[in-house]
Amino acid sequence: MKSGIHPEYREVVFQDIGADFSFITRSTISTRETIKWTDGKEYPLVKIEVSSQSHPFYTGKQKILDTAGRVEKFRQKYGM
Repeated sequence: MKSGIHPEYREVVFQDIGADFSFITRSTISTRETIKWTDGKEYPLVKIEVSSQSHPFYTGKQKILDTAGRVEKFRQKYGM
């Protein structure tokens, strides 16, 4: 690898602001904020709006559309 052309790959804390959930992983993202983690070290902090703890697909709180009901409503509305 050439030196000086690759971004710094380091441990970063991602914090879901909607679900009060944080996890640490490695990333090249740059950030200005830091946070003290449970191990006592300070890590760069990235605030995110959606994670597996708040996304409806993973939490099981997604809406299921009733397509059959939509067809009946259309037929009733337009007399078909």
